[in-house]
Amino acid sequence: MKHKNSLLLLLGILLAFFFSSNSAFRGFLLGLGSFGYLGAFLAGIFFVSTFTITIGALIILTLAKTLSPAGLIVAAGLGAVIGDLLIFRFVKDDVAAEITPIYDQITGNHFRKIFHTRYFAWTLPVVGALIIISPLPDELGVSLLGLSEVKIYKFLLISSASHAVGMLLLVSAALLAP
Repeated sequence: MKHKNSLLLLLGILLAFFFSSNSAFRGFLLGLGSFGYLGAFLAGIFFVSTFTITIGALIILTLAKTLSPAGLIVAAGLGAVIGDLLIFRFVKDDVAAEITPIYDQITGNHFRKIFHTRYFAWTLPVVGALIIISPLPDELGVSLLGLSEVKIYKFLLISSASHAVGMLLLVSAALLAP
């Protein structure tokens, strides 16, 4: 099948919408917080996706009241890095191969040439890292890193550092809230 990964992505989006309206499923996800650091790790994985970011954030915010802040940041950050790695491998290996010909047909090869010059080659990884740090879902930032042809070890460093900062800010906000 020519666009199987794009089809799987669309199917995943539809399933996420379906499951998000199910109160039993939402209750199950929020119950993950009772698993302590394992729940924080799983919340970190949920934190990176557009469709599960609110659930991941709620679990992390809830756990901030009972777990050590440093342990929570590490566990949730590791989970987020694993979630990002799954997205990165999917984008870098499969989706990029499907999207590139379509993108080239629409825009020609002009933008690709510009982004791969020495003046702009750093922009996609920097913008991707800033998106990962932000409270925005990580798919766009991870996709930019995947499309920028960054090596896996650099991706892991960028993702780890970005999530350490992002989780620190989220847990700090939870602890400062009344």
